[in-house]
Amino acid sequence: MRVLVTGGSGFIGTNLVERFASRGDDVLNIDIAPPRNAAHRVWWRAIDLLDGVTFRAAVKDFAPEYLLHMAARTDLNGRSVDDYDVNTVGVGNVIAAVEGAASLQSLIFASSRLVCRIGYSPRNEFDYFPSTPYGESKVIGEELVRASAALLPCPWHIVRPTSIWGPWFGVPYKDFFLSVARGRYVHPGSGPILKSFGFVGNTVYQLERLLEASAHLVSEGTLYLADYPPVDVAVMADAVQQALRVAPIKTVAVEVLWPAAWVGSLLKTLGWQNPPLTSFRLHNLLTPMVYDLEPLRAIVGELPFSMEDGVRITAAWLKSRGEVP
Repeated sequence: MRVLVTGGSGFIGTNLVERFASRGDDVLNIDIAPPRNAAHRVWWRAIDLLDGVTFRAAVKDFAPEYLLHMAARTDLNGRSVDDYDVNTVGVGNVIAAVEGAASLQSLIFASSRLVCRIGYSPRNEFDYFPSTPYGESKVIGEELVRASAALLPCPWHIVRPTSIWGPWFGVPYKDFFLSVARGRYVHPGSGPILKSFGFVGNTVYQLERLLEASAHLVSEGTLYLADYPPVDVAVMADAVQQALRVAPIKTVAVEVLWPAAWVGSLLKTLGWQNPPLTSFRLHNLLTPMVYDLEPLRAIVGELPFSMEDGVRITAAWLKSRGEVP
């Protein structure tokens, strides 16, 4: 397989490059940033996705059979949608680059669950309710793909990763593991909080299966990416605690946590870039987040890793890098 990954230096992209390279596929990572994994530099080309001419030339030269467009600005710090032009103009440049690409057999565009605010259950894939400029930019990206469907030379999917975690991750899910390791994580309340989280090993498997699904199985539409079934946050936290062999996690009443979260939000407005707890994070943690994954499951089937498998793999990765004892 000839696989092109835009954003292959990012979190999910790094794991995709590792997977396809380990299979012996011919893989190319196009990213403005150098790879997180230094061993991946051999597959990397430093190209700005906003440079449409250079990007189109690279796509034509590589002639990919499969393309995963994962490149994006993903932080929530932008003040307007104009700060996220890689998520809008960049999508347009990908569409222009693949138009008429006879070699291309399958195409995936990565969007985000944040096209709808946390806690909102969309009625269908066209029902949007973003609450951040980042989410707005991802809505525009999805709409560009659908509006350009006639130009795309092969079956395609839009995927919305939910909360994906695992080796090579960053804020905020890496912080979750590290806070457990350092004894700083406390579980809010005593009731279950169900979340459609996803271990990145399963995410890579899902994307791989979507790419390889025969055309008669592929419906051009939108799919959420997460593990099934959803996981209880407390159960996952305990699994992390056990894998890292640290002190048991304490439970704290939600009423106690809210004042601390408000203080964290205030400190962030005053310049602290990443306080351990803010009202935004606490609200997200407390809000159930469960998506319909049956359309994905019908194509992909069962997943190779359990939540406990993923936690053990991630804990071992953190230990190998010296980030936890």
